[in-house]
Amino acid sequence: MALFMDVHNVEGGVSADDVAGAHAADLQTQEKFGVSYLKAWVDEEAGKIFCLVESPDAETANTVHREAHGLVADEIYPVKEFS
Repeated sequence: MALFMDVHNVEGGVSADDVAGAHAADLQTQEKFGVSYLKAWVDEEAGKIFCLVESPDAETANTVHREAHGLVADEIYPVKEFS
């Protein structure tokens, strides 16, 4: 399974509560796609959301977002984790 960081850009800003709700929806949807959303971060003022996800590929990760809440990522990067 590969690790990805995705980035969402929400014009006009976004609330942490809205991001928490979307992340919860991802967690409820992810299992049927073999995906694991690990963490999410938000910059409310800039309207940026960052999600760390283990997924077979970037498109499958976005499929979870699409089905869970419709807010697909604008960018998805393969990443490696270091301690």
